[in-house]
Amino acid sequence: MADKLPGDLAALLDLVPSLAGAPRRVQQLDGGLTNRNYKVTGPAGTFVARVFTAGGELLAINRDNEYRNTAAAAAVGAGPPVIEYRPEAGVLVIGYIDGRTFTNADVAAAGNLPRIARACRRLHGAAPFGNNFDIFDIQGAYFDVVRTRGFRLPAGYTSLMPRFDEIRRALAARPADVVPCNNDLLAGNFIDDGDRIWIIDYEYSGNNDPCFELGNIWSECGLSAGGLAELVTEYYGRRLRNKIARARLLGLAAKYGWTLWGCIQASTSPLDADFWSWAMERYEGAAAGFAGPDFSRLLDDVQRDD
Repeated sequence: MADKLPGDLAALLDLVPSLAGAPRRVQQLDGGLTNRNYKVTGPAGTFVARVFTAGGELLAINRDNEYRNTAAAAAVGAGPPVIEYRPEAGVLVIGYIDGRTFTNADVAAAGNLPRIARACRRLHGAAPFGNNFDIFDIQGAYFDVVRTRGFRLPAGYTSLMPRFDEIRRALAARPADVVPCNNDLLAGNFIDDGDRIWIIDYEYSGNNDPCFELGNIWSECGLSAGGLAELVTEYYGRRLRNKIARARLLGLAAKYGWTLWGCIQASTSPLDADFWSWAMERYEGAAAGFAGPDFSRLLDDVQRDD
């Protein structure tokens, strides 16, 4: 029997051939801060419908890039297949992965960091994406939005910009090749089917330094410094001090940049979520890292040969 749905959602699903028809069961999935995700089981099979919400342009989200990059990730088995893309309806339909969505504890659990490293390498081996992602450019774009629109900003945010710029300069001393990255690997974007770990949600995907991917996992999943070192070592196949430092610094840069994402969402999102607390958590993490006793050492390590 079909679930009772709000009329606007039922009408939207009926516009998408892979989701239309009866009988149809619909279950809203957890997660999704710039979209609504629904598990839809109908005559054509079981899929996930990603229904976009407004305001993505302020967050530098490009839905056409998301669609193309999701398809490229699927082509190498890193992410679910793309079933249908209906930009006029604001819907991307992907295959449903029957598995367990990770938590922070799962990411850090024994044996999972090597599996996550393999999943990242699989994604990073995809055909180049059609767009790039650079946290320094993203932070600048977000800061312009916050400043020009008068959105609330954490006290002291601008005083830390010199530290952020120090990271940029240190990384530039040893430029890295870019690869296709997800760039938003919080724990909920890993799904374990019992055999492999899949990577979902390509809203912020683009070609990037692989150490950003690894550092952002550390940042978003609450990994310890030792956990990050293990992840980087598994990814590269040997312990590289400059890569570990690079991932740590990019993780701190991510915290600083994503703070502004939270500021924008706190001022504009229609969702009932505490985006300000989300932003402050990342800001406080960045501030602590910038002032930490090993910050200068990381800046030095990232510029040296191992």
